[in-house]
Formats: sequence, structure tokens, C-alpha cells
Amino acid sequence: MTLYLGVDCGTQSTKVLVLDTQNERILGQASAPHQIISDTNGKREQLAEWWTTAFSEAFNEVLTRNKIDSRRIRAIGISGQQHGFVPLDVDGNVIAPVKLWCDTETVIQNELLIECLGGQSSAFKKLGIIPQTGFTVSKILWFKQKYPELWNKLDKILLPHDYLNYWLTGKLSMEFGDASGTGLLNVIDKKWNLEVLATISSEQDVLALLPQLSEAQKVIGTVSAEIAKKFNLDPSTKVSTGGGDNMMAAIGTGNIEPGITTMSLGTSGTIFTYSDTPVVNQSQSIAQFCSSTNGWLPLICTMNVTSATSSIQELFKKDIEQFNSAISSANPGADGITILPFFNGERTPDLPTAKGSIHGIDLTNLSESNLCRAVIESATYGLKYGIELFIREGIQVEEIRLIGGGSKSQIWREIVANVTGKPVVSVINEEAAALGAAIQAVWCDTFDENLNEFNQLKALTDKYVTLDETSRIFPNKELSESYAKLYQNYLKLLKHNFPEVTV
Repeated sequence: MTLYLGVDCGTQSTKVLVLDTQNERILGQASAPHQIISDTNGKREQLAEWWTTAFSEAFNEVLTRNKIDSRRIRAIGISGQQHGFVPLDVDGNVIAPVKLWCDTETVIQNELLIECLGGQSSAFKKLGIIPQTGFTVSKILWFKQKYPELWNKLDKILLPHDYLNYWLTGKLSMEFGDASGTGLLNVIDKKWNLEVLATISSEQDVLALLPQLSEAQKVIGTVSAEIAKKFNLDPSTKVSTGGGDNMMAAIGTGNIEPGITTMSLGTSGTIFTYSDTPVVNQSQSIAQFCSSTNGWLPLICTMNVTSATSSIQELFKKDIEQFNSAISSANPGADGITILPFFNGERTPDLPTAKGSIHGIDLTNLSESNLCRAVIESATYGLKYGIELFIREGIQVEEIRLIGGGSKSQIWREIVANVTGKPVVSVINEEAAALGAAIQAVWCDTFDENLNEFNQLKALTDKYVTLDETSRIFPNKELSESYAKLYQNYLKLLKHNFPEVTV
């Protein structure tokens, strides 16, 4: 029995998945939670030691529960939440709490960086992407300004998945996909942008703080003697490059060629797809990341999906079954109620300080069921906005593969299909990032330089990514036409309330 470990260090928990390639099945999976340090000023931080503790707990649980021999694990792949800033000193110690992707305390620093680069259009030309407040680059400048004494001790800058790789192997590396979310990399030519680095610090060589970049199909090393002993692993156990959670989820949903789009109905919403080439003339709202398959991964992120829907669900004290029942009982369009669901501000469109609002209420339509349906529809309109940006730039969207908690809802899947006008299907294993990390570990371990790299990966995703065909939904023509009109009404409302938005 040959086993591979896929690990996803997310915002709320770390998941560990064990893949048995001899019998072509997932043997088991487990997770352990994280805390979040938060404040009203936008601070969202974690301690790196919480990730290693959660890894240990989830690892031990999945092996014990499924009676797995850890010595049979051949390679480990790590997926991690993007954009986090992990500062190390010369001894490899983390010297400050890790600022996360959802941290908005660095708005001022991000605006300053973009101004120094000549404005958004100029920054876009230099990087192929617009650095957002959540990206790593503004966190680095914030750290320098906030903690000058710690800045002088800073020896290496890592991302969350890089840190777990370092903890496992003692090797410092960064992979192109995750690196493209730092705001430091020109995503077109895949090189660090020296102007951005100089903007952070003219008196210090910031380039020296960054680890070596590694290609997706590479093995960065084997586990250290300490880790091998701690987890009873074979000392020859390999660790692959890993990548950001969106990049690994692309692999874990078989989204490695044009036409397939992954949509995550999670706390936030993400839509991403594969491209063989960079989309040079793209909308600046599209985050053009590099993929972890040596291509590109155009991505849209919206901040308010289940975070918004759960707010209404909890307001009416409904469990998930009652909530879905309420949605199903309401008419499409919620009898005229529309919600701008910006409870956490918004990233796409770029409205970081926006507030949520409810529109169209009168004495005839104010009901729990209509409000439940309206928040689901409005969260989906936000994702439709992203799909439309893709299509305008010539990006193929032929099938949507759903992941995240919202994908379990039959009524929500129907709404996604009818709002977008695209067929949707869920994947069997909802922990797509952990599965993608395990598949990448197999790819790295078995990689043959004499064979086509895409074909090798495609054979693995075909084998291990399973679609839930019972969940597949095709758009209903009549409902899609109705939702097309409702979506236009949503855009008019959006433009009326936020004139700066392009619709």
C-alpha cells in the first residue's frame, strides 16, 4: 500500500487527507480548528504554531481512526491559505503573529504602494495584477512601519504553506502559484518585481528575504529527522512544492485545462479557471494568479457568500434544512426584494468599506422566505458578476464545478445554474484543496521528465477527482431568461448605490 498525504491549512482549520494510490481511494481525512485574532480595525491574525498543532492533531486522528501505518506515507503535499505574511528571523523562528488574507488593517500601506508604482493602471502593467489590501506586499510594509525593531531581525518572508513546508523539511522555498498572490511577482514573466521590492525598502535588499521559487512538479526535499521521528515517518518521505489553497483546489476539482471553472460557495466566494497563457488585456478586477500546474489561474474573489447567507439564517434562527426549505418556498426574484450583501465590504467589485443593504421591501413581500431567497440570489449575482468578467475577456466557461458548504444545497445549485446559465456539478470530495495537494504530491513523486507533464497530471486528476453526477444541474431556459432580467436589475441597483462600480 502506497500512501500520500494532502494537507490544507485554511483559515478556520487544518485538514489532513490520506490517498491510497494502490487501491485508488481516499483512506480517510480529519481536521483540527484554528483560532483567529481579530479586531474592529480589520486585524485578522493567527499564530503559526496553531497550524503545526492542528496538523499534528489532524494527522494523529486520521491515522488512528483509520488504522493507517504512517511508515507507508511516501510523500506529502501542502495547501495553504494565500497571502499570509510569515516573518522568520535568522534562526527560523516566527517573530510576529501572521497577518491573514482577510486582514484589512493594511489599507493605507496598500494605497501607498500603488501610489508609489504610479497608480493602479501603472501597477497593473508592471505586475499583471493589482495588489489588493489582502495581498502580502502591504503586510510587509505595515510590519516594517509598525515594528522597526522586528524588521531589523527579519531574515525570511514565507507564505503559510511555505512555512509548513519549512517546518517539515527545514527547506525554504516558494511556489509560483502562491507567490503570484504576494503582489511582489510579475505574474506575466514570473519574476520578482524589483521596483516593488525597492518601494518596500530602499535601504535593505528585500529580494534576499524571499526564498527560491520552485516549479509545481518539483519535490523540495524530504522530512527532517525530527519530523520523521515525531510522526513515525520514513526518513525518505518526500514533500512536494504544494501551493495556495485555490491552486490546490483547482487540481482537486480537475480544473487544469480551459473550459472548467471552479466555484467555491464558502465563507467568501471564489471563481477560478485554468489558462495556458496569461490574459494580458484582462479586467483589473480579475486576479491573474499563476496556477500550480505551470500555467495561469485567473480568479475572482467575492467576500460575501455563506458569511452573508448565514447572517440571515441565524437572524431567523433556522437550521440548514429549514433555511433551504424557506428558499425553496419563495419565488425566483424573492417577490422584488434584492440585497446588496456587502456585510464584510467587498473585493469584487472593489468596495472594501461598503455596507450591506436590503431593497424593494413593501407590505406584500416582507417575509422570512423572501429574505432567505434574496440573500442566496444576491450572493449568486456577485459570483455571476465575476463570471461575466471572465467571459468578457474571452475566458471559456463551459462547466462550473462547485465546492464549499453551499454546494451541498440542491436549491442553491439550481440557482447557480439558472443565474449563470451554465451547467453545474459538485465534486464528491469537498476537501478539494487537500485532495489537490495529495494529487500534486503523487505527481511530484512519480514525475517523469521524458513524458508530457500535463498528461501525467491529467491522468491523476481523471483517476482521483470524482464528480457527483447526481448533483449535476443544467440551466432551465425559462428561469435563466427570468434571472437574466433580475440580474440586470441587480446591476442597476449596484450602480445606483455605488456609482464608481463599472457594470
